Formats: sequence, structure tokens, C-alpha cells
Amino acid sequence: MTTTTIDAATETPFAPEYAPFVSVIVPVRNEGGFVTRCLQALALQSYPRERFEVIVIDGESTDETASEVRQLSLAYGIPDVFRVNTRRTTATGLNMGLMQAGGEIVIRVDGHTRVDESFIAASVKALIESGADAVGGPIRTRGFGVKGRAIALAMASPFGVGDAAFRHSDREQWTDSVPFAAYRREVFGELGGFTEDIDHGEDDEFNYRLRDAGGLILLTPAIGSVYFARDTIKALWHQYWGYGLAKALVLGRHPQRLRPRHLVPSTLVLALTAGSVLSLRRRRFAIVPLLAAISYAVANAIATVRLRPGNKEESRYLPLCFATMHFAAGTGMLVGFARTIGKRMRSARGE
Repeated sequence: MTTTTIDAATETPFAPEYAPFVSVIVPVRNEGGFVTRCLQALALQSYPRERFEVIVIDGESTDETASEVRQLSLAYGIPDVFRVNTRRTTATGLNMGLMQAGGEIVIRVDGHTRVDESFIAASVKALIESGADAVGGPIRTRGFGVKGRAIALAMASPFGVGDAAFRHSDREQWTDSVPFAAYRREVFGELGGFTEDIDHGEDDEFNYRLRDAGGLILLTPAIGSVYFARDTIKALWHQYWGYGLAKALVLGRHPQRLRPRHLVPSTLVLALTAGSVLSLRRRRFAIVPLLAAISYAVANAIATVRLRPGNKEESRYLPLCFATMHFAAGTGMLVGFARTIGKRMRSARGE
């Protein structure tokens, strides 16, 4: 399928009388420091201010998020709407935002993100010119401090995240899912909102549902944003554990979207753990975890050398970042698959 290329350098003057009204939904929880960057970037958009609204849904943050939002509202007039989400999950926050939204186009933005000045205008332009039902762009990952920069490098590399195009592609293409997507409002009327029993994977699940219904999703480099990575190994583990858990639940509902890269981390974890357990009873099985460990260590080392971080400290942390992402996602995915199977077995028994 071909599409009109969306040129990021092309001027996109939207006169207020012709610009579609846009609702930007920002679900947040404990995004102190980051939510300021996010909302400042939205306040500086090139799109006509009177033609978009910003809706912030706060999941009962326990840090300074709410106070930062109030200060920004006084300084920039953004957000237009602020609501508290007592259920706290991202999906419930997005659905609350949809109930508040009055736009013809709905965009989801993460509180850990700083969008480009042309973000809304480029998203609207891409929707209009491509005929897609949803559009999004590749994200540029950045980090603070040595560990944060190492984590950002790992999250932007093919070895770290596989062939996820939105992490490192600069080519316009049709795809199954995009981050921080802009949707035509009618798709929610046809498909409903975000699935609330999947946390951290609600956008993928909705995008897969959209594709299953025949919808088109476009990834274009004309739409730009910066994602700020976590800055500790512990936070990275929790993030990728959640991703793995959610991915298993999402793929359980959309098995046709399964790709080889989805199974690599969990296969590695299985080879190391199951192989080690089996080797306790039969020594010959020790070759399985040994080969898996050696193969992974070599691949990790090669990926680290190829990235060639400018800072030696970043080089030191990079192998740990890769391992944290892979083992957290792999373990989370195995637990997610186990929960899915258990739920289906209980349902079959009528429990």
C-alpha cells in the first residue's frame, strides 16, 4: 500500500476556521518534574491554541505532579481540564479523558514525554493526507545522568527492543501500533474505549483491535517527540516487567499479532531457569543454560561495542541495562502467559 509522504519540513498552516478541534489526553501518576516539560511543550504548539484542548487525568499522584499542573495552568492556561482518577491505571485515565474530550481528533500523550512544537499540526496533517485512522511518529529516547543515558541508549537500540519500528525507524510505513497516537474520534465510537484490565498495554491492545477491524495506522517521522527514560535500574526493571506482563495479556487476545521478537526474552529466561532446574536431576541438561548464558553474554557484548557510547561510564552500565530489560520483560511475559492460561482453565471449569 502506498501513501503520501508527510514532509516534516513542510509548513502546515492551519487557519482556526479550518483546523479540526483536537483533544490531547495526558494520563499521569507521579510524573513530578516530567509533567512540566510535557505541558510546556503542549503550550508551545504551532497548532492554533483555540483549536485544541489538553486534558490531564491524574491517578492520585503522591508526589508534586498535581501542584506542578496547577502552576502550569496559571502560567500557560494548560491544561484546560484536570481530573483525578481514583482507579489510578492508565487505561481508566484514558477512558475518563475520552468522556471529557470534545475533539474530532484525539491524541494520547505520555507524561514522560516532550512533544515537538509541530506535534499536533503534523499529526492532524498526517491523518488528513494519508487517510489513516491513527497516526504516530518514532520517539527519540533521552536520559538524565550516566545510568539514564545508558538506559536511553539501550531502549533506542535494535538489540534492546528488537524490530519495534517506532524506536529507531526514520521511514514512513504502515504498522500495527504506534506510540502517542492521534486517532479519528469515530474509531472510539465504533470500537469502544481502552481495555481497562490490561495495564501498560492498553494502547497496543486498542491499536490491534483497530487493525483487526480494518483500520489503518501510519508511522511517520514527521511526528516527533522525546521520551525520557527512567534513571535507575530498579525503575527500568519495574517498567519492563509491566511491559512483559501486559504484552502476554495483549497477545493472548490478539495471537495473530505475535512476532518472533516478542518471544526472545521469555525463551532466554526459560532456557536459563528450566535448564538449570533440569540439570539438577540430569547433568547433561546443564548444556542448555550454559549455551544460553554464553550466547546472550556474547550478543550483549557485541551490541554494547557497536553502540560505542561516548562516556565510559555509560559503556559500563549498558550491558546491565540490556539484561534488565530482557530478563524483566521475559519474566513478566511468562507470568502473564501463566495467568492467561490459568484464567482460561478456570473459565472452562465454570469457576
